[in-house]
Amino acid sequence: MKKLFAIVALVAACSFAATSSVMAQDEATAEAVEAADTAAVDTAAADTAVAEAAAEEAAPVVEEESESLHKVLKTKFIEGDAGFMSLVALALVLGLAFCIERVIYLTLAQVNTRKFTADLADLVAADKVEDAIKLCADTRGPVARISGKALECLNSKEQNDIATIERTINTEAEVQGSYLEQHCSWITFFIASAPSLGFLGTVIGMVMAFDTIEKAGDISPTVVAGGMKVALITTIFGIIVALVLQLFYNFILGQIESLTANMEEAAQELLVMCVKSPKCQK
Repeated sequence: MKKLFAIVALVAACSFAATSSVMAQDEATAEAVEAADTAAVDTAAADTAVAEAAAEEAAPVVEEESESLHKVLKTKFIEGDAGFMSLVALALVLGLAFCIERVIYLTLAQVNTRKFTADLADLVAADKVEDAIKLCADTRGPVARISGKALECLNSKEQNDIATIERTINTEAEVQGSYLEQHCSWITFFIASAPSLGFLGTVIGMVMAFDTIEKAGDISPTVVAGGMKVALITTIFGIIVALVLQLFYNFILGQIESLTANMEEAAQELLVMCVKSPKCQK
């Protein structure tokens, strides 16, 4: 009986020892997992900090690249052979100068034609031709110039017949039309010359490329690249200049057409009001 109790006690002690060992291993495993998780979190935080620092360092680089656009253009300008690129730039500057002058002139020449002719008609109907002439002198634009010439004929005693007034209107309209188109030929010249200068740079760039090939005795991308770069850059800049000037020129043509239509409308109104005037010789 005592032996049986001893065996049971021994078995219980072994079981308790085994259980304690397993529990210790589980605790050790849990601590190891927890330590690994903590290390992973620390590593992720460190990676995030490094990524943020790299992004902060990269941001100024992007700003510097965006700020150095003028430097890039300057570099390309020099690479495209400064001699021919200067000619293309000169064509752009002179062409824009003529375009701006025409835009200002045509903008100032615009008036409310219907209101102006209505005011003239009221003055002529009230037999205030001299006041109408003064109104024309105080108003800018080709419509006022044509109206002033017609009313001066109406107010005179020798040229107040309708045929003379009509000839005066037509003559002054041609003169004013020539003023509207003044300097437009220079704009078309620079539109045509800009790509021509670019193509000239292209031809010279190709000649430079073949000279380099002849001296090197070998056809390779490195040898040909210099001359081809000059050729392409000058052509690109020449075409861009021509497109810019063409946009301005089309706007100017639209303004001229609008003013021409206003002059034709005013001429018809002038003839009607002159015929109705008692000073006009039918």
